[in-house]
Amino acid sequence: MSHEQYKILSRRFGRADAHNLAAYEADGGYAALRKSFEMGREAVTEEVKNAGLRGRGGAGFPTGVKWGFVPKDAETVYFMVNADESEPGTFKDRYLIDYDPHLVLEGSIISSYAVRAELCVIYIRGEFGWLIDRMQAAVDEAYAKGYLGKDILGSGYALEVIVHKGAGAYICGEETGLINSVTGRKGQPSIKPPFPAVQGFLDKPTIVNNVESVAAVPHIVTNGAAVYREHGTEKSAGTKLFSVSGPVRNPGVHEIPLGLPFREFFHEWLGGMADGEELKAVIVGGSSVPILTADEAMNINLDYESCAEAGTMLGSGGMIIVPGRCDMVELIQVLMHFYWDESCGQCTPCREGTGWLHRLVRKLRRGEGTLADLDLIEKVCSGMAGLTICPLSDAAVMPMRSFLQKFRPEFEALVQVQDDTGSPSRWAREIRS
Repeated sequence: MSHEQYKILSRRFGRADAHNLAAYEADGGYAALRKSFEMGREAVTEEVKNAGLRGRGGAGFPTGVKWGFVPKDAETVYFMVNADESEPGTFKDRYLIDYDPHLVLEGSIISSYAVRAELCVIYIRGEFGWLIDRMQAAVDEAYAKGYLGKDILGSGYALEVIVHKGAGAYICGEETGLINSVTGRKGQPSIKPPFPAVQGFLDKPTIVNNVESVAAVPHIVTNGAAVYREHGTEKSAGTKLFSVSGPVRNPGVHEIPLGLPFREFFHEWLGGMADGEELKAVIVGGSSVPILTADEAMNINLDYESCAEAGTMLGSGGMIIVPGRCDMVELIQVLMHFYWDESCGQCTPCREGTGWLHRLVRKLRRGEGTLADLDLIEKVCSGMAGLTICPLSDAAVMPMRSFLQKFRPEFEALVQVQDDTGSPSRWAREIRS
């Protein structure tokens, strides 16, 4: 069966002119915006609810339900698009902005209309310089053509869009951290409740949606919830973009129907491992989710429920294929360094715990660790999980625990690397240096 039938969000990927307004309009662009004005706000929201679209940033919360949390009597509402893509292993959103910024923009306008927002902020990661320019160019084209500004397409609806450049902080991918960053405060998460949909930017109701989430909205409005549900499962509807890295024959961004067996995705879409490589493990949804062994991965379906049953998460779809030659202790050291470096430092369990985990793994790789250090890693994880304002602490704990549990012999082997005097062996000294 052709994979082309699943290309809803990715059908313009690879086209040199796809980012231009003329090319987007020639493909039917902004027809969904016109239709949304004919339908009305409530009908658009209900259609998105009925479609079963779930947030594609990682949490998987139903998008239409989230919109419905905005108080009906709110006089001022804000809408924000989270393009602060920075989860290691994830690179789908940058493809959408690069190849199809008007799709993202049209989805953002429709979503803003549905929640009654008159200001939309598209928050883009600071390192994405060329993407910021690309989105700003699309916004400028939309203003010039009457898709933004006052009285859009004669509907009476007015919307201003600001492209906001982040400063490179991973924590600003968390919605309250993003809101605080836009406000001018430190980019640190806030305690919830109050939730942003009730009290967010400038203390007004604010909806924050991921790039991929809003990009799916025009298709739903144009074709209806039933057509969207033709792909996926009952609880995980539609298609999903997966960012695949690692030594497979066809890495990159793939759009697949949710519920697709990993085994089929691996062999028929990714082409299996590259020559001379063996599959050792799979990180399904970005670096913050528990890792699966090769055998575990081959028995899951790629949807939210199946991944949860297997003890991991679909997350953002940042799939990392781990080859047999990979040193798992080295890999988890790299990930722990990332979370330690990116912790905002607001919560003690995260600020101190991420540093401890990184130092303990480094100690093991230097050949100076003991079996007691493996127990200490688990103790530190227990003092971090679920005890902080945002999930960054958990994002470090989940991979750390799963690596230690499933690849413990590799950790224990480092403990045994001692010479007869009890000092680190020559091999361990080389790692340390």
